[in-house]
Amino acid sequence: MHVRSSKVLKVSFLASGAALGLTAAPAMAQADGGSAEAETPLANAIIVTGRAQQLYRVDETSSGKLATPPLESSLVVTSITQELIEDQGARDAQDLYRNISGVSFFSYAGVTARGFRQEEIFYDGLRGDPYAGFSVPQLFNVERVEFLKGPSGMLYGPGAPGGLFNYITKKPDADEFTGEIKAILGTEDRVGGSAEINAPLGGGFAARGGVFYEDRGLFRFNAGSRTLIVDGGVSFEEGPARIILQATRYDQELDANRLRGVPVDANGEFRTSRRWNHNEPGDFLNLESDVVQGRIEVDVTPNLSIDVTARYNDAVEMQNYHEPRGLFDSDGDGQIDSSVRQFRDQLRAQETFSLGANAVWSADLGGNLGNRVLVGADFFDAESNFTGRALRGTTSNVAGLPNPLSLFDPQYGRTDPTSYALPAFRTSLSDSERFGFYLLDELRIGRLILTGGVRFDSFTDNANGTVFEDEEVTYRAGAVYRVTDEISLFAQYADSFEPQDVDDQDPLAGGPFAPTTGDIVEGGIKTALMGGRIQSSLSAYQIRRQNLLQTDPRGDVGGDGVDDLVAFGEVTSKGVEVDIAADITPNWVATLAYGYNDTRITENNGGGGFSNSVGDRFANAPEHQLGFWTRYQFPDLGLAVAFGGDYVSDRVSLSDQPVNDYFVFDASLIYETGPIRAMVRVDNLFDTTYAASGFIERTGHFPGEPRSLFVEVGYRF
Repeated sequence: MHVRSSKVLKVSFLASGAALGLTAAPAMAQADGGSAEAETPLANAIIVTGRAQQLYRVDETSSGKLATPPLESSLVVTSITQELIEDQGARDAQDLYRNISGVSFFSYAGVTARGFRQEEIFYDGLRGDPYAGFSVPQLFNVERVEFLKGPSGMLYGPGAPGGLFNYITKKPDADEFTGEIKAILGTEDRVGGSAEINAPLGGGFAARGGVFYEDRGLFRFNAGSRTLIVDGGVSFEEGPARIILQATRYDQELDANRLRGVPVDANGEFRTSRRWNHNEPGDFLNLESDVVQGRIEVDVTPNLSIDVTARYNDAVEMQNYHEPRGLFDSDGDGQIDSSVRQFRDQLRAQETFSLGANAVWSADLGGNLGNRVLVGADFFDAESNFTGRALRGTTSNVAGLPNPLSLFDPQYGRTDPTSYALPAFRTSLSDSERFGFYLLDELRIGRLILTGGVRFDSFTDNANGTVFEDEEVTYRAGAVYRVTDEISLFAQYADSFEPQDVDDQDPLAGGPFAPTTGDIVEGGIKTALMGGRIQSSLSAYQIRRQNLLQTDPRGDVGGDGVDDLVAFGEVTSKGVEVDIAADITPNWVATLAYGYNDTRITENNGGGGFSNSVGDRFANAPEHQLGFWTRYQFPDLGLAVAFGGDYVSDRVSLSDQPVNDYFVFDASLIYETGPIRAMVRVDNLFDTTYAASGFIERTGHFPGEPRSLFVEVGYRF
């Protein structure tokens, strides 16, 4: 992590506070409309706190459908603002994962969230991730990222129970003209730049546009990345109505990708260099994705507002890569030293359409009573096309087949995909529709805030002619009690569901099956003490995930040649999260965050078979996480130095191989004067070799990035 400096004592107090979940306990949320900044004796003397509150804390979160100050919400939402993204030099979603308590890297854009694997991403509250398949979301056109923890079926419909990401995109602003240009230069031949401009056009119109390009080598052999994002939008505001139109083009060329891991031994140590790559120099993963989005906001009356958002995405991801298919001993000396490879030629295309509408009515009922009611509906349709073919090699060099690859002395360029005897392409088509209608009520009785909601969902999945339809009802209830303006107690219950994979709905296997379900019971305390100088958040939760599919221990029950499945089982995740941030001195700030999680199988049929489970543990679900961040400011020099660390305890892979714990440290040096800002950033300061997560034995663990450095210089106007 790193944070940015200003000309005077503008130390980034909440850099890691926001990143580590401390936005769940803001300094300035006041039940009676008072200002914490005005009540803080040092507010005018210590610019550090004021700047941090302005840049790293959000006054409201929107992922709960009702815009709410965090201290008044029973939800636990971590917000990462645009300023924090910038100060971290973050380029893609993977750069943010370790900043969110309860979230750790699993693979590509997937994470482990409170013990459960989670992959789906929302944009502006709607489904429609523009990164098809195995590409990782980029952050150039993202205003902030909100992570809503726990099951959220009542708010968003089908989803994993650990939480969900909501990416809020940048939009035109009619208030002022702004612009910025940046240039970056770093290790691994990293070079790039960006330009953005926002312009009020008069007559209620505004426009913004931006372009981002970066070319960088990746630390794995042969791997590289070229990313181009062109983003723009226009808005029109007239009276109580605002219309926003946006369009974005994403173009990525990733060399020698898609990346798998590096093989490990029985102790979880890499068998070879962490730079080893199973891909050939000519392999690639290319993405072209186009997004068009429109939104209408209308304040019909002072008490009634309506918004409607539509989002369309057309994305194509093409891949050629060599997949590791088995480790072996090539010379009979008893040491694993090579990998069989399979060549894969794949295309993934998706076309999605999302529509969401909300109406919010609010009223002051008098006598310290207030009420807000949300009525909403959303629709999502996704058509997907997978076309692929594959050819597996052997342990020997055979003409027309992919060659095996040495772990210790990989010889690239000696196998030619154009000479492979590839089979015909195989095509798979799918179409999914989701429709939801929901009602949410928030009642304020003095310092007590009660929330309750219900949602009805219907969904249809069609994969290669196999159709499955079902319905589900989900609920949410929450309570917040404002003990004082600086302390809130909260509790919540919520549930969620996920349809079973359509491929598992085969009647011959015992299908169709009802969706998996999940629910949470959570409670805690959020504080903003001493006017925000000491901030903390404490929460404890239990999440249950039920109705998971397992292999029927009786085998082929009907004698139809297909082994049966059975929907029976439960996984329980229990955890505690603690976050603290403090002003130690006017120039020295520090934060600390700790998360504990225990995810285990609590019911099964004796045969196991749960996805991502190994025995009674779950893959890549750490029991302990610890993060700290400290920064010291030299105001007279316009400089700041920062140092932080991230610890993740040991885990297991999907193949029950150990994934060892790690502690990684980072440092930053920042200089800022006037419109010019320069930053030197070092990641993995001590060049620690570690596995960020585990996968399966033949593909190995995903290695963490070695030490890297970059310099970024920007000019604002």
